[in-house]
Amino acid sequence: MTLRHFRFEYPGAVYPVMARGDGGKQISEGKDNHKSFLYWLERVCGSHGWRVHAWVLMLLSVICPGT
Repeated sequence: MTLRHFRFEYPGAVYPVMARGDGGKQISEGKDNHKSFLYWLERVCGSHGWRVHAWVLMLLSVICPGT
């Protein structure tokens, strides 16, 4: 098992975020799932003070290049 290094956090820094489906499985199953993802993305970002500059929601992955 590969251990990840601790990520240092700095005020105003930009961090890329990516999520993929487990074992090549889809992470989204249609419009309702897409809407739910956007709802929760908005809630989590609002509660943590995060800003999402761009995002891509695909069937197999989610990419936020600079959050």
